[in-house]
Amino acid sequence: MKYALFALLFALVISCAKEKKVDYATKNDQEITAYIAKKNLKAQKAASGLYYIIENPGTGAQPTPSSEVTVAYKGYYTDGTVFDQSNAQGIRFPLNGVIKGWTEGIAYFKEGGNGLLLIPAHLGYGSATYSGIPGGSVLIFDVKLITVH
Repeated sequence: MKYALFALLFALVISCAKEKKVDYATKNDQEITAYIAKKNLKAQKAASGLYYIIENPGTGAQPTPSSEVTVAYKGYYTDGTVFDQSNAQGIRFPLNGVIKGWTEGIAYFKEGGNGLLLIPAHLGYGSATYSGIPGGSVLIFDVKLITVH
């Protein structure tokens, strides 16, 4: 009996060790570059893995990661399915209180600027499902920086 229990535990440990983990960084990067190519976009890639497109850089104040901002946005997946959006007046929040992709990405714009942020999972919600957004998801945000407070 003692050996049977040991064998069972050993088999369990071995099977768990063999579980294949998804490499979201590579998968997300491939998904983002395919999206960019399909839509014929010209995006820049930051060292963090964030892709961004500045359609209009804006002319006002430029936020820092600790700024409070008002941003109008629409968030969707690479298949075009919208998962969230603000109204035209936007939403006010501190940049250090949102996902890393926003903290980094919004700082590329000045007031009045707009563009796209293409955010891999490690700069979004990671591998966990969050508020209906599946773990490992690439998030695309069409953003307009209205005000830096």
